[in-house]
Amino acid sequence: MTNAFEDIQKFGKENLDLAVKAFGVQQKGVQAIATEVADYSKKAIEASSAQFEKLVGVKTLDKAIELQTDFAKTAYEGYVAHATKVGELFTSLAKETAKPFEGVIAKATAAK
Repeated sequence: MTNAFEDIQKFGKENLDLAVKAFGVQQKGVQAIATEVADYSKKAIEASSAQFEKLVGVKTLDKAIELQTDFAKTAYEGYVAHATKVGELFTSLAKETAKPFEGVIAKATAAK
């Protein structure tokens, strides 16, 4: 009976260690995503402010349309790049968070 209790205690400690490790990985991943989003937001606001200043100084409608078209294209490309990077960060986060549990899942699957 003592041996079974020790096995359960060991199993619980191992799982707790895995959960703590996964939480640490998850925390770093979420922090990286938050940093990326904050950086993108800052750049987008700065670009919008610069665009507004350019538009204020425009003397013709054609030039305003040209500036706005270029800005829209650049903003769209920047957003797509940002969304791709954030998507990759989320994918990496999911993979890294699951890694510590792969051994447990393999043991549970093998036990069946």
